[in-house]
Amino acid sequence: MAYRVHGSTNEELVDGLVDYGLIKSERVRSAMKNVDRAHYSPRSPYQDYPQSIGHSVTISAPHMHANACEAVLDLLQPGARVMDVGSGSGYLTHVLAELVKPGGTVVGIEHIQPLVNFARNNTGKSAQGRELLDNGSIAYIKADGRKGWTGKGGEEGYDVIHVGAAAVGFHQELIDQLKRPGRLFIPVGEPDDQFIYVIDKREDGTVEKRKEYPVRYVPLTDAPEE
Repeated sequence: MAYRVHGSTNEELVDGLVDYGLIKSERVRSAMKNVDRAHYSPRSPYQDYPQSIGHSVTISAPHMHANACEAVLDLLQPGARVMDVGSGSGYLTHVLAELVKPGGTVVGIEHIQPLVNFARNNTGKSAQGRELLDNGSIAYIKADGRKGWTGKGGEEGYDVIHVGAAAVGFHQELIDQLKRPGRLFIPVGEPDDQFIYVIDKREDGTVEKRKEYPVRYVPLTDAPEE
């Protein structure tokens, strides 16, 4: 997927995504308007392309964040539990939290402590973000996201798991941590052969994998040595 939807403000960017049909629901439109991308993207925040945030990590293009939200939207209900693997700058973590409030929880997982701190600081730049941090609706955790997260309520499982970096496989531990029903949005493959997969766990525990469209994400890797 490659688009060039740009704006001079967050509102213009989101409205452009709507005009191009990249945002289809009012809920996603509202959530993305409530989270100013300038708090999370260090340069040209309202341009529709991925940007480096250091540590060999990028913040994805806005149209990819919109698509991810649309792909799991029916399970993003008030009170839902969500895990965001490779939460990076914290932008999508915050958008997801907007979609599951009130009562929902989003856990952002990063294996690089400076990025955990970066995301937490970014979220604290707005009154809405500070409230979500203070009431526990957003939590940023340093951990190996490939193994998921079962602490602090995570043992209950997740309605939605989003993975923001390309995996070499489907990571059964993440599938195991889905609720019934639950959904995993994950890019899978080598750098020149990656595809988005949407994986549904049904109420009876059966799992369906759907191959969607080609993408190019940074890889899901081990943490760098400290």
